[in-house]
Amino acid sequence: MTTAPVVKAPPGASRTRYLILAIAFVGLSLNYLDRANLSVALPFIQDDLHLDLSNAEKGLILGAFFWAYDGAMLAAGWFADKVGSRKAFTFAALWWSVITALTPLARGFWSLFAFRFALGAGEAPAYPSATKAASRWFPRHERAFSTAVIDSGSRVGTVLALPVVTSLIALVSWHFSFVVLGVVGLMWAAVWYWYYRDPMEHKHANEAEREYIAAHGARLEQNDDQDAVDVRWRDLFRYRTVRGMMLGFFCLNFVIYFFLTWFPSYLKDARGLDLAQLGTLGTLPGITAIIGGWLAGIIADRKIRAGADVTRVRKTVMVGGLLGGAAIVFAASAGSVYLALFFLAISYASLAIAATAIWSLPGDVAPSSRHVASIGGIQNFASNIAGIISPFLFGLLLDLYGGSYGPSFAVAAGVAVLGAFTYAFIVGKAEPLPPLDRQPARVHD
Repeated sequence: MTTAPVVKAPPGASRTRYLILAIAFVGLSLNYLDRANLSVALPFIQDDLHLDLSNAEKGLILGAFFWAYDGAMLAAGWFADKVGSRKAFTFAALWWSVITALTPLARGFWSLFAFRFALGAGEAPAYPSATKAASRWFPRHERAFSTAVIDSGSRVGTVLALPVVTSLIALVSWHFSFVVLGVVGLMWAAVWYWYYRDPMEHKHANEAEREYIAAHGARLEQNDDQDAVDVRWRDLFRYRTVRGMMLGFFCLNFVIYFFLTWFPSYLKDARGLDLAQLGTLGTLPGITAIIGGWLAGIIADRKIRAGADVTRVRKTVMVGGLLGGAAIVFAASAGSVYLALFFLAISYASLAIAATAIWSLPGDVAPSSRHVASIGGIQNFASNIAGIISPFLFGLLLDLYGGSYGPSFAVAAGVAVLGAFTYAFIVGKAEPLPPLDRQPARVHD
């Protein structure tokens, strides 16, 4: 089944949505740069403070972020739908920036754990806010690319963490990296609050752009079905598609969080890279993932614009990307660091490709515009349970198997395959979910 081809933006239409997209991209890049800061700095913090931490203890510190992040995520999605992307994203940036700047006050395991925990709580509204903003500003046939750009902020932040944080550490100290990034985050919060408005309220968007956005699938109030608006937040869990999104995204993030937590330690300890090499070779998988995600978004939007079925496009990207993510298993036995980076680049890029469709789904399936951030928060809540489990499990397996990454990579590959199965057979169509009939015994797709 195909859909009718979609027209392009009319001549003379403003392009304010792309500036909104750029600012949101920078915000999420800073979000992940601050998140990855500790992962890069931890070996140097440990040496400076003379901390004797086991791999399991380091995994607990790295995973502390996700205990708070995940615990706050369900409320964060509801909060973003309630107050809007402008206030929710600003609130998140102010919180995480202050906590980042204060992190150098840490002096041991528990204080590092506490700062990491507090950072996670503050970052929770960021992704739901950005996803909601994209769903309001971009029509359906531009959703994959806009989502790819927003989601690539996580990759850009992670990639930049290696050269930026290592440079700041080399220039001054690990303390300096946290203070500088905290200040930059506060500056971004001010810009977002000053510039962001919804499409119908933004003074820089002209009538042609507003009509184009509203007429082609953007999730705005004028496009809502009133019965769908009345769907309660708790009833979203009754949809099989939403539950499938939760499981599938858990599987994707289980693998991705290796790159956000243990990847620098893997390169340093298992592959023997020094500080300079961490800032160069260590960026290759992330750069590949950024390029792969953007290309996937462009191609997916082009297919939909030409009339391809949205569900088929989304599922092809999600299933294929997760199967490609299983390539991580080959990195452990690679005979050289370059071959290992090759397999890790394939894995990370494939996961980034899958994520472009995964983060498009809330805008595709939300019953109304008032549920986009909520569904984004729900699936992100489930995905970040992996953020709690994955870093600790990697550390535990390293302790059990004498520092070998083979068992951890094998588990990650198996979880990626499970995720591909979930999106293929459990998640339903990429279209707005119908209103519930309020019968609790009934199962909905």
